[in-house]
Amino acid sequence: MTIDLKALTAPEPAPVDGALNSLGFAKPPSQTRVVAAMSGGVDSSVVAALLAARGYDVIGITLQLYDHGAAIEQKGACCAGQDIHDARNVSDQIGIPHYVLDYESRFKEQVMEDFADTYLSGATPIPCIRCNQTVKFSDLLRTAKELGADCLATGHYIRRVDGTNEPELHRAADASRDQSYFLFATTKEQLDYVRFPLGDLPKTEVRALADHFNLPVAAKPDSQDICFVPEGSYATVVEKLRPGSGRGGDIVHLDGRVLGEHNGVIHYTIGQRRGLGVATGDPLFVVKIDAPARQVIVGPREALLTAGLTMEELNWLGDGTLEAACERGDQALVRVRSTREPAPARLGFHNGLPAVWFDQPEEGVARGQASVLYDASGSTRILGGGFIASTIAADERLRA
Repeated sequence: MTIDLKALTAPEPAPVDGALNSLGFAKPPSQTRVVAAMSGGVDSSVVAALLAARGYDVIGITLQLYDHGAAIEQKGACCAGQDIHDARNVSDQIGIPHYVLDYESRFKEQVMEDFADTYLSGATPIPCIRCNQTVKFSDLLRTAKELGADCLATGHYIRRVDGTNEPELHRAADASRDQSYFLFATTKEQLDYVRFPLGDLPKTEVRALADHFNLPVAAKPDSQDICFVPEGSYATVVEKLRPGSGRGGDIVHLDGRVLGEHNGVIHYTIGQRRGLGVATGDPLFVVKIDAPARQVIVGPREALLTAGLTMEELNWLGDGTLEAACERGDQALVRVRSTREPAPARLGFHNGLPAVWFDQPEEGVARGQASVLYDASGSTRILGGGFIASTIAADERLRA
């Protein structure tokens, strides 16, 4: 895909005869106020620069999500330390006002505390989804409205498409950058207000735009780990937030044999094979975590096969209702890991909860992860989804 940078960055003419500008409003860009969420990275910086170049009334906002001093030591993070300075420098260069909002207490309560509690319950949390659900698409969105903004623009790689009756959420044009797994919980009300200017662009062109605008972050690497988890050490963060949480217990085989001891369930995830510290002569995998009993349950790889799952904290973006789709047994593509391709499945119920039944058993599905639903007819539309409440083992030996 080749983008005409000159055309893309040229000022927009005012719409005429009731037409809409590129953000969907029937007024000149100069009269369309946009709050740009600026994390200090390349993507969000390009969004702010691009909208300013087109002539929109842009306000940059950066959220301070955790302590500056601690964050400066964390490489590849966002929304703290050096990143706040980077966002401010970009704003100064492109000539837009920039504000830093202290959301540290909200982030700790709504994201970090939830992360710790979810891990301690034996589930596998996804804090990036919680962050989008709460501080970004709830608290920041509300602040944008208070500032009189017509919309909130972010640097996410996902597309907002005007449907027949309401906006739809679609996968990004660049499949390798698609962030739909982390944004499935975006509500219809939020989708009506949020814009994603990078959804149709490949990452290479976004980098080219950063060079075109001569942004000081043009060569900055992308963030990799969860922002508040240094070097991917989840257990360290949980222990810090919940002192004493690393209580040990038994490693138990599916057949009931106690194989050894562990130093805390927070050190284990579903599907884990390495670092178990026990052996039976055959490969063993973590197939269940019983947090109340402080047990890590292991078994053969086939015990990881999952026939289906139930969902909670649901968000539906498709036509009609999720309940109706489950009653009909509609087909859908379902993604249960951010790095895994969506798998064919049908919707239904299990124990009174909305459920997904895979056409072929899936491996290593973990409670607490997201179950994201996509249209099965060949379109790129995201239908919503929920968090995995329980799994149904393919051989019915295991119920999480």
